[in-house]
Amino acid sequence: MSALLAYLLLGACAGVLAGLLGIGGGLVLVGALAWLLPRHGVPADAAMHVALASSLASIVLTAASSARSHHRRGSVLWPTVAWMVPGVLLGGWLGSRFAIGLDDGVLRWCVAGYCWIVAAQMLLSKPKTGGDAALVPRGPGYTAAGGAIGIVSAIVGIGGGSLTVPLLVWRGVAPVRAVGTSSACGIFIGIGSALGYALQAPEGALQMQGAVGYVYLPAALGVAVASVLAAPHGTRLAHALSGAALKRVFAVFLMLVGSAFAYSAL
Repeated sequence: MSALLAYLLLGACAGVLAGLLGIGGGLVLVGALAWLLPRHGVPADAAMHVALASSLASIVLTAASSARSHHRRGSVLWPTVAWMVPGVLLGGWLGSRFAIGLDDGVLRWCVAGYCWIVAAQMLLSKPKTGGDAALVPRGPGYTAAGGAIGIVSAIVGIGGGSLTVPLLVWRGVAPVRAVGTSSACGIFIGIGSALGYALQAPEGALQMQGAVGYVYLPAALGVAVASVLAAPHGTRLAHALSGAALKRVFAVFLMLVGSAFAYSAL
């Protein structure tokens, strides 16, 4: 029961972050799970793989909830999603295959580096406004971009929002629609990546009840359910607090998370 409670609390934190900052909290999930899972029976040398796989599996449900909310407001560009889906599915599968071949220490450095990159992006980027409300990007270039986004997301355990949103905004999409479209793409990033970690893992990779390959279902489901329930509370907080200040605080927090990963990899 204590393990389930920990996963639910972690999911609630990730859900609040998703509503508060418009991100899925994937990097926070991976960091917390990498620390928590060995304390609940997961072998230390498999902890990073299981943390990544379980985070990505939980993202399927949380991204679906977010996409549903954005769809109701008309902010999901489904034709763009359709072009990106083949790429993100294949990229997630290939990225998970690549990550499975990396050892624990290398994966920790990968996540650490990505934490620092996202933190720098949050500190240095300026809020984007405007964009063409009628623009709906299409074409094979977005399938290729989706492949790259899927690969990176599978390796660091995220839903791809920190990559998809800047790409779409750069191409002229209104920011609110970029976020909505990214959330829909996150469903398929989670599916492709989680299936990769589940089906491509070495035989007997995780000898635990509730494990499918590297995906540990109790952690994934506990995090996902609590995250979906908590996200609306984060959204309400976002309207009462300064978004710019929150992003700066979260950026510093991500720098600390990245530094902790780097230290643990030494």
